[in-house]
Amino acid sequence: MHATLPLLKDTDFPAIQRKSLQTLQVNLGYKCNQQCLHCHVNAGPTRKEEMSRQTVDEVLGFLQRAHIQTLDLTGGAPELNPHFRYLVKQARQRNVHVMDRCNLTVLNESGQEELAEFLAGHEVEVVASLPCYLRENVDGQRGKGVYEGSIEGIKKLNAVGYGQADSGLQLNLVYNPTGPYLPPSQCSLEADYKRELHRHFGISFNNLFTIANMPIKRFGSTLISRKQFAEYMRLLKDAHQDTNLETVMCRTLLSVDWQGYLYDCDFNQMLELPLKLRHRPKTHIRDLQPGELPGNPIVIADHCYGCTAGQGSSCGGALK
Repeated sequence: MHATLPLLKDTDFPAIQRKSLQTLQVNLGYKCNQQCLHCHVNAGPTRKEEMSRQTVDEVLGFLQRAHIQTLDLTGGAPELNPHFRYLVKQARQRNVHVMDRCNLTVLNESGQEELAEFLAGHEVEVVASLPCYLRENVDGQRGKGVYEGSIEGIKKLNAVGYGQADSGLQLNLVYNPTGPYLPPSQCSLEADYKRELHRHFGISFNNLFTIANMPIKRFGSTLISRKQFAEYMRLLKDAHQDTNLETVMCRTLLSVDWQGYLYDCDFNQMLELPLKLRHRPKTHIRDLQPGELPGNPIVIADHCYGCTAGQGSSCGGALK
């Protein structure tokens, strides 16, 4: 795999600083039942990294002392971590809103038969990957049979109330491009998704999030192999919008890796660019005091243009 960080370090991206922390995004490990071409985590079935129970308890301790509003769980497939349900239960007992970044097909895995009911019972917001409403695009990016498994997963979530009017159970789908181009209008694409998925399968969801592909890890390496890396970076830079700088997710989100170390965002985590705080080379979540973060400079590189290009991109979709 080609290294992308050497191509990203020399940057002219504007300097930005942190605001008050609202969301803790926790990567529970890199194991996944899928192995997608665009994955910036390089997740897959053979990955062994997973967060321990001790680190999970340290995460819970920080949630409490920092009065965090939202816990955003990601991976890999976060549900495959053996402590996933414990963490969800404990966070909900602390009145923390929990988001599960679900790949949908994990709902069909052995041992996950009651996952939909568990998520609904704890009012977890599900943010589910479905990079297109067309079978050929999804299977081309994520593997043969993933589209069918994803539709089955949505049906299971719909059956327990997700995406249904007045249920209070949020099901949001995530689109990302299948190639080196920017996402289309989030609003218009959401209408297409809702129409086509309901027409063909009778399924429903709340919102669609459009997210740009980051030129790092597996997707970045593919760009390099196809000699498209420089062209994609030109696309991101030419589409940069200064107005998106105010609402990029790294201002109010903190990323935690499977060992408990901290980063400004999930993409920096994958590039091994840790949070810079005072004179520490790395900071562990057990050592962080919430008051240290506001005003702290955010670690930047050229991949940051992926968040500010066009309509903007974040883990919550378009910025405008």
